[in-house]
Amino acid sequence: MADSLREQLLKSGIAKQVPETRPARPAGSKPGQGRAAAKSGAALRGKGGGHPVSSRKAAGDGEDINLAKAWAVRAQVEQKEKRQAEAEAAEKARQKRERKLKLQQLLEGKALNIEAAEQVRHFTYGGKIRRIYVNDEQLKALNAGELGVVQKDGRYLLVSRDIALEVQTLEPRVLALLVEPGQGGVDEDGIPDDLMW
Repeated sequence: MADSLREQLLKSGIAKQVPETRPARPAGSKPGQGRAAAKSGAALRGKGGGHPVSSRKAAGDGEDINLAKAWAVRAQVEQKEKRQAEAEAAEKARQKRERKLKLQQLLEGKALNIEAAEQVRHFTYGGKIRRIYVNDEQLKALNAGELGVVQKDGRYLLVSRDIALEVQTLEPRVLALLVEPGQGGVDEDGIPDDLMW
């Protein structure tokens, strides 16, 4: 009777010898602890204390998940920034078209240029010396600040002061010349406006 049931079954040939798949329980451990307790104990001993770590593979998976989340968040932020930049560019383009249309409507039929004018009025615009042909009366009015010059599509248009001021408000960069009244016909650089070059 000293033989256990297992040994008796093996002797009779009813049961076969099966290699053990589970490691033996460490001495002093309780029946419910199993391998996880042994591994956590080993992890604690290897780390010198601290929080138990289940395994390196599980920790690596968590890092991969965090990295994947970080990349996804980054991609979303980049897409959002790209959409925002495209929207801003589209808005700027729309505003530019609107200003161009308003400028065109404002200048429609308001040019005072005379084809037969022979008097030349020089002025600086865009860092270069430019010229517009005017008659004697227009030259005096231009030098007095009653008329202005606007650049449109590569041409210089002579317009009234009111129109020039509206253009300056709408699109300041296309206002080529507008003399302030009371300057006495002298440009910023001290050269008289009516000086013939």
